[in-house]
Amino acid sequence: MQRERHWLLIFLFKSALQVVPTFIGILLIMFIILKTIPGDAVDVLAGESGGASAASMALMREQYGLNLPGWQQFLNWGSHILQGNLGFSPRFNTPVSMLILSRLPATLILMLAAQAIALIIGVIFGVLMALFVGRWPDRVLSLVSLLLYSLPGFWIGLMLLVLFSVHLGWLPSNGNMTIGADLHGWAYISDRLKHAVLPVLSLASFFLAIYARLTRAAMLEIAHQDFVRTAHAKGLSPLRVTLVHTLRCALIPLVTVSGMHIATLLSGAAVVETVFSWPGLGRLALDAVMARDVNILLGILLFSSLMVILANFIVDLLHAWLDPRIAR
Repeated sequence: MQRERHWLLIFLFKSALQVVPTFIGILLIMFIILKTIPGDAVDVLAGESGGASAASMALMREQYGLNLPGWQQFLNWGSHILQGNLGFSPRFNTPVSMLILSRLPATLILMLAAQAIALIIGVIFGVLMALFVGRWPDRVLSLVSLLLYSLPGFWIGLMLLVLFSVHLGWLPSNGNMTIGADLHGWAYISDRLKHAVLPVLSLASFFLAIYARLTRAAMLEIAHQDFVRTAHAKGLSPLRVTLVHTLRCALIPLVTVSGMHIATLLSGAAVVETVFSWPGLGRLALDAVMARDVNILLGILLFSSLMVILANFIVDLLHAWLDPRIAR
């Protein structure tokens, strides 16, 4: 037991060492890409105001540090990050950290709920398909998974919007809460849940299909392993063999893929937030791109990278728990 714990600590330390260079590399590459975009926030602000003198634009660039060379801007931004300062948004006239923290909960709720639903329903679908392989439950669920995998998420979102919001009127069409409604207690919770149903289902549909097919394939492969046949020979019930032996091993590739999907989930959340006017980081990033607000984009990238790196770190922990041999 102590030896396994020792190997696990070494494994965690090696994983943590990979975080810092990965994080710095992502920020540097993204900063270079953003600096290749023509124009800056001052150009956009000048255009919205109907024009500005060259002197006033130069003064604004000096105020926000946009007149400095790119390498110096990156170093200044990095030093500010170490002090907990993500900079100031010229477009919104607000500190970037306040903007991101105000939008981050909405995106996290959307992502976590979609991932949880995709994993739970996907695993259930996959187990049913594996148990009834070749029979009608397998065929029906395989067809459903294929449709969800093939259809674009934004199209599914629009169809859900038309059906449940426009035609049936059961669910709200945009936002994450009813604006101006003075709701409390269960009425407030119910209102937030109703607003979240369509965006969460739209985001979860694609990943649900992948997890269902992956679970089915993994369980069918593991079902022919020697340890599964041994469990059957010992007289264990089929349900116990399926849940304790087969499914646990099938979760290893599922955990790997779900960790790799965090970045895809973030990009999908940006599309879903646009379709449903969900006030999250995706909508903020789109507004920042249109306004050439590099500080906001870098701040969102910072938080997004941290989420992806943290998710992959958690995946490594789950791997080591599901299969202790990985830690060695």
